Amino acid sequence: MTRTTKTLHELIVNNEDARACNEIPDASCREVPGNFFKMLSAQSLTQLGDALLNPKVILPWLLQALGAPLFLIGFLVPIRESGSMLPQLVIASYVRSFERRKYAWILGSILQGLFVFCMALSAAFSSGLLAGGLIILWLIGFSLARGLCSIATKDVTGKVIPKPQRGRLNGIASSVSGLVTLVSAGLLFLFGQVNSLDSVIVLLGVAGLSWFIASAIFWQVEEYAGEVSGGKNGWQAAMANLSIIARDAAFRRFVLARSFLLCSALAAPYLVLLANQDEVDISQLVFFMAASGAAGFLSGPFWGRFADLSSRQTMVWAGAGASAICLLVIALAVALPSALAFPATLPLLYVLLTISHQGVRVGRKTYLTNMAEGDQRTTYVSVCNTLIGIVLLGVGGLTALLSSLGAVVVLFTLMCLGMLGVVMSLALPEVE
Repeated sequence: MTRTTKTLHELIVNNEDARACNEIPDASCREVPGNFFKMLSAQSLTQLGDALLNPKVILPWLLQALGAPLFLIGFLVPIRESGSMLPQLVIASYVRSFERRKYAWILGSILQGLFVFCMALSAAFSSGLLAGGLIILWLIGFSLARGLCSIATKDVTGKVIPKPQRGRLNGIASSVSGLVTLVSAGLLFLFGQVNSLDSVIVLLGVAGLSWFIASAIFWQVEEYAGEVSGGKNGWQAAMANLSIIARDAAFRRFVLARSFLLCSALAAPYLVLLANQDEVDISQLVFFMAASGAAGFLSGPFWGRFADLSSRQTMVWAGAGASAICLLVIALAVALPSALAFPATLPLLYVLLTISHQGVRVGRKTYLTNMAEGDQRTTYVSVCNTLIGIVLLGVGGLTALLSSLGAVVVLFTLMCLGMLGVVMSLALPEVE
């Protein structure tokens, strides 16, 4: 670790927080500045990959451009989100068998990169139903590999980064990836006018490469060996771990709050739908990609600092913001449709909703990391994500049924769920 790294780290997290290492061993505390920037770089790259593989914007556009059946588009978001969550209760015991959990993260990152490359190749050399089916297949594999990273990253963060710095780590990573996404959107606008499909395929290649580079950086994280006593038979461990929902009231309330706050993620496609995003138009794709990048870049540091002060309050305010935006869209659609039809209205609301969603993500990730200690963190993450995956499929099915009644009905339902999430978040204990 160089003196420059230490100085820059202290400038970012401030001197007092930089020396706060109450929850991690002294040996690991000395490595915090170096580990902070290694994990920041790796997380920024994976979040960039996520932005370039956006199932709400990029993949639907790609499937339409390839002539894939429209019904396949409805599977993208549920597979991308729930596929990484459902198996976690079983694979958590496998992750706990690693003395150093970073190796599970590295494996998951490499697999994600491989599956994204497979998507790019399928898009380049096939079309129609075959291309759509292959991309869905690779997305399933990608989501399962993502589950490994989801479990391991919170455990590694809890072992090598002190509590007062975890929110800022997540927030700055969102900001960095948002900035790079903005640049990528600009390049796509310049080169996509010539051959839009090839340009999007190149974007997928860049996304895959980002996971490979991230795995190489994460390899260098200095992680001390942890307990491996939790490495048991996957199914037996899964059944035993599920009982934590009944035993731990605070954790149970967090799972309920996070379930209701899914509204911030599920509402975004319906704003895009209202903006008539059913055309294969590169300029529309560029705009929504840029909007997501701008939201991450502008809001990441704010939400990260807020989460270090109170991740509970971050969930409350961000969830309330997402619900308020849904309410505003509904009001405009019912009372003033001409305002909603104005070209800048829905794009602006999409940016605000994405900013709120960033806050929900940073808040709940920081809260879950901070509420548990040691080996318990892996159990919390796996149980929570598996249950959220089930809830996501259920809510996704509900919104799919309601979509026949119109986007406004779906947004109203999601707004109500979001407000319930805010109420549940208010009931959570502080963990910072």
